[in-house]
Amino acid sequence: MPVAIPQGVDVAIKEDQISVKGAGGTLSLPANALVKVVNKDGHLSFEPANDSRDANAMSGTVRQLVNNMVVGVTKGFEKKLNLVGVGYKAQAQGAKLNLQVGYSHPVNMDMPQGITVATPTPTEIVIKGADRQRVGQVAAEIRAVRPPEPYKGKGIKYSDEKIVIKETKKK
Repeated sequence: MPVAIPQGVDVAIKEDQISVKGAGGTLSLPANALVKVVNKDGHLSFEPANDSRDANAMSGTVRQLVNNMVVGVTKGFEKKLNLVGVGYKAQAQGAKLNLQVGYSHPVNMDMPQGITVATPTPTEIVIKGADRQRVGQVAAEIRAVRPPEPYKGKGIKYSDEKIVIKETKKK
C-alpha cells in the first residue's frame, strides 16, 4: 500500500536516509538496503529489493515507519496517563514534569527535545510529540515511576489500560 503525502509535507529520499519535514518538525529514518522507496506523484511506494523473506518483511516495516513519520509531522501523536491514588498528583512546568506519587520526595522528570507534556488536571498527564516511538517511550518511563499495583490499582496507568484487581487472601 502506498503512503499518501499530504499538502505541506516534504519527503527527501537519499541513499542513507529518508527524511520527512512538515509543520510538526523534521523526522528521519535510516534507509534500508532491502527496501526500494519510490516517490510517484504524491505517493510513496515500498518494494522489496530482492525476493528474500527479510526484504519482504522489511518493506512493510519501513512503510509503516514512514507512515508514522508522515502522520507525526502533520497531526502528531499523544499518550494519556492517569494517576490513581490518594494524594497522587502531577504538575507540568515547561519541559519538566513534577510527580508526587507516594514517595518521600517528589520525582522530577525532564522531557526530551520534541516532546511536550501537559497536565489538564492534577491526576492526568498528556504527552504529545511528532515521533511516535519517543512519545511511547516517555509515557512508559513516566508509568515506570509507579506502575499500578494489582490489589487496589494505585499508581500511574495509561488512560485506556484496564487493571485486573486481585482478591486479597482470606483466612
